[in-house]
Amino acid sequence: MARAHLLKARTLQNSLDEECPKLQLNMDYTDLFIKQISRRVLNGETISPDEKVYSIFEPHTEWICKGKAGIRQELGVKVCVVEDQFGFILDHRIMKGEQDKDVAVEMVRKSKELYPGLTSMSFDKGFYSKVDKDGQNNHSRIEALEVRAHLPVKGRRNKAAQERESKEAFVVARKQHPAVESAINALESHGFDRCPDKGTPNFERYAAMAISASNIHHLGAIIMAREIKVLRRKRKSA
Repeated sequence: MARAHLLKARTLQNSLDEECPKLQLNMDYTDLFIKQISRRVLNGETISPDEKVYSIFEPHTEWICKGKAGIRQELGVKVCVVEDQFGFILDHRIMKGEQDKDVAVEMVRKSKELYPGLTSMSFDKGFYSKVDKDGQNNHSRIEALEVRAHLPVKGRRNKAAQERESKEAFVVARKQHPAVESAINALESHGFDRCPDKGTPNFERYAAMAISASNIHHLGAIIMAREIKVLRRKRKSA
């Protein structure tokens, strides 16, 4: 039936005097899904994640697996953020088919260019990478940029990793890192939980607007806290 409808749509497309982009797009999706279903169901093949389309309305949507309790799967687009010690988001990156470990070094390099005074950064385990054929990993590459990398090892730690992660500076940096989770929740509260705009460019713009709104809200909270503190002092002196 799907092939019959596709043939009917192609016949209609050929009979038109002008092109219909939406019709052509739907025909391309139909042809793709027919082939994938045949491969998966009839031939028993496994479709790789790179070939899968999770949304015909927003093709940039990806399958996100966080492994958190109560969340079996999540669809969307991953965004990497850099937050300073004062709670402001300094930079972000829309991750298109990328993992945390793929963007770690580039995010540090860009942050170093924007803020030359940057001396150290704390990361999740997801940013850790194994040693490659050149004998380097994300930790060594970040350290080469003159930035102290507080990057925990994923999996079993050797003696050197245990000693490094037990140092006071590393422990202090890791204790400050959970604040990033608070920043992520703040972004969701400022409209970034779901993007109502269609298309990749609009999503990128919406992400920047959500981050700006979160930073402005955080700045306002700091100013209000200072004003309340001054007001309390005046009341005590009165």
